[in-house]
Amino acid sequence: MSVLFFKRFLQRPFQVASICPSSKAMVERVGSKMDFSEPRVIAEYGPGEGVHTRAIARRLGSGSTLLLFELDPDLTRDLQRQFADDSRVHVFHADAAQLPDELARLGISGCDYILSGIPFSILEKDKKRILLQKTYDALRPGGSFIIYQVTNELRQHATLFQHAESEYFLQNIPPMFITVFDKAHTRNGASHPAAMPQPAHASATQ
Repeated sequence: MSVLFFKRFLQRPFQVASICPSSKAMVERVGSKMDFSEPRVIAEYGPGEGVHTRAIARRLGSGSTLLLFELDPDLTRDLQRQFADDSRVHVFHADAAQLPDELARLGISGCDYILSGIPFSILEKDKKRILLQKTYDALRPGGSFIIYQVTNELRQHATLFQHAESEYFLQNIPPMFITVFDKAHTRNGASHPAAMPQPAHASATQ
C-alpha cells in the first residue's frame, strides 16, 4: 500500500472508502470482466493510486483510450505523473458526472466499459441517480458498467440497465461485491457479448 493512499484514507475515509488498495486477485478478477482483444474506450471513477488503472493500461491495445476521474488533488497529480508518457490515458481532477462532457470534447461516441470503486452507498440519492444516468448515457450500446463495492445496494437503484450480475469476492480486504451492469445492444435487452463473468465464490444473478 502506498503512503499517499493511506494518508488520503486517514484524511478522507468516506471519499477513499477503503483502508488499502484492491488485492492483486481482486484486480485480476475485475479485469476478467473486460475484453481487451480490440481497441477500447474505458473510463474509471475514483482510480485512487491506480492499482486497477495500471492493470488496465498494461492490457489496453494501441488506439484505446482510458479516462480517469479522481476528486482528490494529490491522487490526481500522482496519476498524472504515473501516466505522463501514455497518450492513451487522460486524467481529470473532476467529478465522474462530467464523463459525457469529456467524451463529447474528445469526439468519442461512448465507452465500452466504465469501472468504479467509488462508494455509491454514501452518495445522496439524487446525486446517485444523476451519476447512474450519466454513466448509462456515456456507455455505448452493449457496454458494461463494472463496480466493486463493500455493499451491493446499488443494484436496487441501477434499474436503467437491462441486466446485472454480481459476485461476492472474498480475496480482498475487505471482501467486495463485484457487479457488472450491462447496457443492451437493442431495446429487446440483448446483453453484451464481450465480458463473460467468470465463476464466483458466491454469486447472485437477477
